[in-house]
Amino acid sequence: MSDSTLHKATGKDLSRDLFLDDVVAGLTAQRKSLDPKYFYDETGSGLFGRITELPEYYITRTETEIMRAAAPDISAHCGDIRTIVEFGSGSGERSEILLSALDQASHYAPIDVSDELLQDTATVVQNAHPSIQVVPIVADFTSEILLPARLPRAWLGYFPGSTIGNFLPMAATRFLANARRMLGRHATMLIGVDLVKSVDRLEQAYDDSQGVTDAFNKNVLVRINNELGGTFDVQQFEHRAVFNKEQSRIEMHLVSKSDQFVEIDGTYRIRFRAGETIHTENSHKYTLDGFRALARQAGWSPVACWTDVNDDFSVHLLRGVAGPQHDLSDRERQ
Repeated sequence: MSDSTLHKATGKDLSRDLFLDDVVAGLTAQRKSLDPKYFYDETGSGLFGRITELPEYYITRTETEIMRAAAPDISAHCGDIRTIVEFGSGSGERSEILLSALDQASHYAPIDVSDELLQDTATVVQNAHPSIQVVPIVADFTSEILLPARLPRAWLGYFPGSTIGNFLPMAATRFLANARRMLGRHATMLIGVDLVKSVDRLEQAYDDSQGVTDAFNKNVLVRINNELGGTFDVQQFEHRAVFNKEQSRIEMHLVSKSDQFVEIDGTYRIRFRAGETIHTENSHKYTLDGFRALARQAGWSPVACWTDVNDDFSVHLLRGVAGPQHDLSDRERQ
């Protein structure tokens, strides 16, 4: 059964005003940037779906293979889980694998800022698992939110797709700590993490030969034009994906091809110099030990880890660390 009403969780309201504030702040900073969460309007989500099927983009299919192979082990570790809380609304395929593996699970709660994406995910999961109650939650999962009290415990947090790599390490630690508080005592977390590999493979994965990632990156400018009265000439910007070895991350940028001005909302006039970039996304790549250390800093204890035969990708099972410093208030426990 699917909950017919989307749960509006406490958290940021991703309204037009907030979108405008974030865009103006990012484009008027000394180093221009845009938050990657704004990639995912209907068009952007469709383009990302195409990216996951590209031969160069190994992440989605590799993680799916790992989940299928690890399902019995995950079940052995998480047999008492009743509710799966997914951070971000994905295609639903990997969530289906997880739901099939956890016999006691009765509720599935995807969290996303997009009502439409949530409904699509809910439909996919509901069709595959009619006995599961789907409770979509409209919220920015990077902020602290309170989950609906009606979700039965025990809760498992699920964060696939190596989205954790989009965060700077400090922000990743903060997100994991927030998730630990949100999920409560004896929390469990299953998270996909991309691993360090050759620069050529990484850069090809984010700059494919068909130009789909190019269109995905530029679509955020189209969205600004459509929703915020922007005047971007999208053809005057070039997609660039490069590996920053020092930071161990792929960086995506939009590079201005000329000196130009862009207006936003009829109010803000922003100058771009030729060669100046808008930094649109990071995708950090970890070693196994590097991610485990990050998780420990956020109050999690590594329990198990699964990888593919080529060690391209990893799926980590974490448990919350017991102790006074990680205990929650009565309000946070609901």
